[in-house]
Amino acid sequence: MKQTPKNIAIVGSGLVGSLLAIYLRKLGHTITVFDRRPDIRTIEFSGRSINLAMSKRGWRTLAEIGIEDEIKKIAIPMDKRAMHVLGKPIYFQKYGKEGEAIWSISRGVLNRKMIDLAEKSGVIFKFNEKVWDINLPEAKLHTGETEKGEWKEYTYDLVFGCDGAFSRIRHKMQRRSRFDYSQDFLDVGYKELTIPANADGSHKLDANSFHIWPRGRYMFIAMPNIDGSFTCTLFMPFEGDVSFESIKTKDEAMNFFKTNFPSVEREIENLAKDFFKNPTSAMVTMKCFPWTYWDKVALVGDSAHAIVPFYGQGMNAGFEDIYVLNEIIKEQGDNWEGIFQQYQKQRKPNADAIAELSYRNFVEMSSKTADPKFLLQKKIEKRFAEKHPDKWTPLYSRVTFSFRPYAEALTIGEAQEKIMSQIMEMPNIEEEWDSDKVEKAILKMV
Repeated sequence: MKQTPKNIAIVGSGLVGSLLAIYLRKLGHTITVFDRRPDIRTIEFSGRSINLAMSKRGWRTLAEIGIEDEIKKIAIPMDKRAMHVLGKPIYFQKYGKEGEAIWSISRGVLNRKMIDLAEKSGVIFKFNEKVWDINLPEAKLHTGETEKGEWKEYTYDLVFGCDGAFSRIRHKMQRRSRFDYSQDFLDVGYKELTIPANADGSHKLDANSFHIWPRGRYMFIAMPNIDGSFTCTLFMPFEGDVSFESIKTKDEAMNFFKTNFPSVEREIENLAKDFFKNPTSAMVTMKCFPWTYWDKVALVGDSAHAIVPFYGQGMNAGFEDIYVLNEIIKEQGDNWEGIFQQYQKQRKPNADAIAELSYRNFVEMSSKTADPKFLLQKKIEKRFAEKHPDKWTPLYSRVTFSFRPYAEALTIGEAQEKIMSQIMEMPNIEEEWDSDKVEKAILKMV
């Protein structure tokens, strides 16, 4: 169904805001994007980013408007994890079937590209313009230099809040009766670090792997960039024995990396420098409902459902919001109230599910990936899935390499976990893991 052109504002020029702008512009609407920050294309990055892992859901959303190939040029496929366990040689775990990969993209590089594409399609951007307030029933935005100073007023037909976990638009919605809201911070923070390219521009580690150094309470990850460098992230408690707080001098930082991450020893100097230069950032899970107000305002992406980054699905989930919204628009045409109702009803359970899965994956990545029992369980699952693809899709593949709802992946994943915990209790499972007996036992329970 065709839509009547509307005058629409989007608050937030991040990945979700700029992609939503391209989508809505394609439908014939006039789009203005507000952002309190300067144009990301004109500034150095702040050192607070974790590289993005684009998976199937994200690519589908880009393919729908024909920009998938353009974006693949700035991404690197990673078809496996590279595990750096202390005292063991590096080993690799394939992510999915042959040909399945997640793609590493620098957030800054992707965001710049998206804004370029949005501008090219006719979207207007207003950078350095701070939105302080919104009149929800009238879709009026108030912007100004300061919260207490003079404000400018803009009136729109609709407003989309894509302004992240600490959204101003949601802040106003929160003051309404029966608006549910919760936020939950991890006591683990993160810091961005860099491993530069070799002198000839090549990568210092395997370029098609997602590198993980699991160390229990803390971990280190590295993801490749197209310029030969790696964007690394150190996840660690804020306070405690081994924590961001406990490392106070450059020598302590160098010693920490040398002891815990010997395979990046040549990079110690750089890592220690970044350690003190880059900020330590917090991670939050934010849930709320409703996501919409009448036929006037809707939240999309992190402003509706911020999650921790341990499944690499934050951006993918935000992009999928846009894909679903677009599908609903095709059915409902000009009925914006109906569109918003269906959008939030369809997306909310899936947002809650990926929030839960992301939190659990943190526990898995930091402690279990080095645990022999966990690795054996994964081997048994993989063998069974290969022999019976119609009966078993591993949870990771359901989330990353399929379009099935996150809520379904969570439910099926929990059922699979129950089965596997019984299998792992079988006597001599270490010797018999690849036997017919084990296979039959799983078949009985599936």
